[in-house]
Amino acid sequence: MASQFSRLRDDLADDLEGQIAALRSEVSSLKQTMSKRRAAALDDARGHASDIYGEVVSRLQDAMPRIASRSRDARKVAQDNPVLTAMVGLAVVGLLLGLVMRR
Repeated sequence: MASQFSRLRDDLADDLEGQIAALRSEVSSLKQTMSKRRAAALDDARGHASDIYGEVVSRLQDAMPRIASRSRDARKVAQDNPVLTAMVGLAVVGLLLGLVMRR
């Protein structure tokens, strides 16, 4: 009777060890799969980021002539109307101080 229990215990222990080994193998396989997916997702994200960066640079380059033109126009208006420029500057400073003092 004791040998049957001993054999049963040994069989259960062997079965558990086999299940643990199978689980370890499956966990290892899952880690490898996740690592591959993570690398693919990272590469995909890099590709998208590169595309977005290229688009932003392209649009900025397209807008630079208009920005430069408007900047020259604003500089000319400021030079032609120094009193108005000073008043607008003071108004902006006053608004900023008002916002800072509220907080």
